[in-house]
Amino acid sequence: MKTRTFRQRAFTLIELMVTLAIAAVLLVVAVPSFLSFQRNSQLTSLTNSLVASIYAARGEAMKTGFNAFVVPTGNGADWTVGWTVFVDRNRDLSFNEANDTTVQTQTAPETYLTVKGTGTAGETPAYIMFDSSGYSKTKGGGFGALTLSLARSDVSSSETSEQTRRIIIAATGRLRTCKPSADTSCGASATE
Repeated sequence: MKTRTFRQRAFTLIELMVTLAIAAVLLVVAVPSFLSFQRNSQLTSLTNSLVASIYAARGEAMKTGFNAFVVPTGNGADWTVGWTVFVDRNRDLSFNEANDTTVQTQTAPETYLTVKGTGTAGETPAYIMFDSSGYSKTKGGGFGALTLSLARSDVSSSETSEQTRRIIIAATGRLRTCKPSADTSCGASATE
């Protein structure tokens, strides 16, 4: 009777080195694209959260007949600490947790994401206010267009335009988002 011997099969050192070299090349190509995708995703997520809060305030104002606000947490001027959406039940034009109806709160975004406003969103205290008709208003009673700029602070100056989003609210309450690198009408002082 003949005995059979089995040879173990394995990768040779050269095959393993070629495989690792191909994997390294693929990583060098893929990592920058993935990093850009991740940055874009985080910025888009923050923009969508703020847009949802603004729409919630506008909807609550039209539904309840009271003014509704989006304000930075703590009624300050810094949107990067988070924000609160509320219905101004006592009509004092400021947030008072005991008297007003809190609709939504948003925690602070990552520290490398910035939010700056113009119009009433850039004042101290900053605010976005809608009346019962859904119009963007000022506390003085006039109509108020405003712009919010959301950007990343951890990118190079050449990437800043690509990593910036704007939320533009017209006096009519109409809202749009845009990307300055792709839209020439997307300036920091845009009102439509």
